[in-house]
Amino acid sequence: MKIYTRTGDDGTTGLLGAARVRKHDARVEAYGSVDELNAALGVAVAFDPERWLAADFARIQPALFQVGAELATTDETMLQKLARVSDDDITALEGVIDRLENDLPPLTKFILPGGSALAAHLHLARTVCRRAERRVTALSEQAHVDVRVVKYLNRLADLLFVMARWANHRAGVPETTWPA
Repeated sequence: MKIYTRTGDDGTTGLLGAARVRKHDARVEAYGSVDELNAALGVAVAFDPERWLAADFARIQPALFQVGAELATTDETMLQKLARVSDDDITALEGVIDRLENDLPPLTKFILPGGSALAAHLHLARTVCRRAERRVTALSEQAHVDVRVVKYLNRLADLLFVMARWANHRAGVPETTWPA
C-alpha cells in the first residue's frame, strides 16, 4: 500500500466512513490534536529509559487512538463498532494520579514547566493535551462528542502534570516555583 493517495491534494481528507471534509474542519483539528498528543507522549516514552511510566503509557497511547478514531467517525453504524474510552478508563487515570501523588510533597505554589528531560516532555505533552481538549470542546459545539472523550482528556492533562512532578521528584530534580 502506498503512503500517498493524492486524494487530499484538493485540501480535503477522508473521515472513517465515506465522508470527506476540509483539512481545517473542526473535526480534523480535534483528532489531529489528539494525534499530536499521542506523538508527544511517544517522545516522553523515549525520554523514560528507566521505563518508570511504561505501563501507564502502554494503556494511554492506545486509548488516544480510540479517541482519535471516535472523533474521526461521523457514521453512527461505524461508531458503534469502535472501541471507545469508558468511565473505567477515566477512573484508571485517576488511580494513577492518586498513586503518583502519594510520592509527592503537597503542591503549595505554581511550578514552572521543566526539570528533567522526561518531566519537560511530560509538561509539553500536558499543554498539547489541553489544546486537544479545547479543540474537542469546540467540535462539541458543532457535532455530538461523547462527554467521556472530554473527561478523558481533562483527566489525562491532570495526570501528565502529576507525572511531570513525579518524574522530577524521582530523578531528584527540584521544581522551580512561581513566584520563587
